[in-house]
Amino acid sequence: MAYTFWQRMLHRLALGSRIVSEFSLDLETGRTDVDIETIERGRHVFITGLARSGTTILLRRLFATGAFGCLTYRDMPFVLMPLSWKWLSANSQKQVEKRERAHGDGLLVDYDSPEAFEEVFWKTVCGPDYIRKDRLLPHQPDNAATAKFKHYIGIVLKSRQNPVDRYLSKNNNNILRLAPLCAALPDSLFLVPFRSPLQHASSLLNQHLRFLDPADAFSKRYMEWLGHYEFGAGHRPFSVSNRENPYDPLSLAYWLMIWKAVYQWLAATAPEHVVFVGYERLCSDHGHTWHHLLELAEIKENKTVFEPLFLKTREISEQIPGDLLNSCDRTYQLLLDRHDKHFTK
Repeated sequence: MAYTFWQRMLHRLALGSRIVSEFSLDLETGRTDVDIETIERGRHVFITGLARSGTTILLRRLFATGAFGCLTYRDMPFVLMPLSWKWLSANSQKQVEKRERAHGDGLLVDYDSPEAFEEVFWKTVCGPDYIRKDRLLPHQPDNAATAKFKHYIGIVLKSRQNPVDRYLSKNNNNILRLAPLCAALPDSLFLVPFRSPLQHASSLLNQHLRFLDPADAFSKRYMEWLGHYEFGAGHRPFSVSNRENPYDPLSLAYWLMIWKAVYQWLAATAPEHVVFVGYERLCSDHGHTWHHLLELAEIKENKTVFEPLFLKTREISEQIPGDLLNSCDRTYQLLLDRHDKHFTK
């Protein structure tokens, strides 16, 4: 979204100060009662995985069903106090024409579009546990943090224009806390989309180059305030193994190494009920995966017109070490097997 000078100052105040973030979250949780048991029993949906794996289109399609409450651009910048901000900004609510988001991928957004703002919560509550200057680490939120998260989910749901009882999340960083989240919300559906390794790595490299030289300093800080370190000038990779990445971030091999490390780790550590969603199959199996996914999410068929799915492929000319490519292909097959476990009838 394009922000004015004063909007940027407000974002800096709300998101750039840990003290303000902690105060706004404590204020909202302190003044809002939530039925935690109801939240724990809800069939919420959490989408997580590497960026460029199809997480955003899954978010937008599920949000379009009307079955879920989700953070939107209208909650910015006080995403930790959505009820209070809704009241405070009531007289300044406005509509804007949809514009293509900064990724240049053809997805249009306005103030009512869902987006990945949930990570602001985790940065505020336990950021030092997993955020390092050059990487992000897996972490285990304690009981107090997960209890506060359930409270926060309830607040988000209460703040929606048409209150609902099911929460929808897209947060790539949730792979770092996937098992604890599954344990804390056992009735929820957790989706991990993935793409074929070479095409996925190529898309990541393309976005890294696109965001490497931000238009202004605010853009870089904005992404960091939101906990988005996937690529660009503020890139901090997921560090889920003891092996360092030997390749240059400007090379395809670097992003292929990230793909390999993350999805090998997820295949080995994700609880059995986590659903791996093959993006290529989602786009090419004539709606079978999508309709079954709606069943898994316990969403009845409706007349919603969903955004089309696009399977864009790039020509790959860069030479990749054969052992790296073979290892990625083996992992990809493991993920496809996990996909088939949930989507083959």
